[in-house]
Amino acid sequence: MLAIDLDALADAGIKALLLDIDNTLVARDRTETTAEYRLWVASLPTRGFSVCFVSNNWHDVVFSHAEALGFGVVAKAMKPFPFAFRVAMRRLGVRARECAVIGDQLFTDVLGGNLVGATTILVQPLSQTDLAHTLVLRRLERVIMHGRRPSA
Repeated sequence: MLAIDLDALADAGIKALLLDIDNTLVARDRTETTAEYRLWVASLPTRGFSVCFVSNNWHDVVFSHAEALGFGVVAKAMKPFPFAFRVAMRRLGVRARECAVIGDQLFTDVLGGNLVGATTILVQPLSQTDLAHTLVLRRLERVIMHGRRPSA
């Protein structure tokens, strides 16, 4: 995620970032993000981006991450369905073409972002630890990706 070219996104008219949390910002087997990721996310508003977390997770940890970083969150998002993405865009006052969805899963983050017409960025998961159903989907992702790798 740290390798994302934020200047290129801004030049393309992106004003808002809708970020996944689990395995995108915080490794699945951890409760906190690294200082490097915290600084990157905290710098986004100074770079001109509005931010909202969009997570399928609904546990307290999702809200504590959002509160600690000062961003809104749409939890229990039911990604890839578009509802939560639309809620986040409405909260931030932006249209889909002004958003980039950043996440570690092809079948939730990328598919959901594409369904609403946002720019999507697939990043490598921070951990190999995951829920059983996600591990099954990761196998399908590898087949679809044909050896291509997501952004670091």
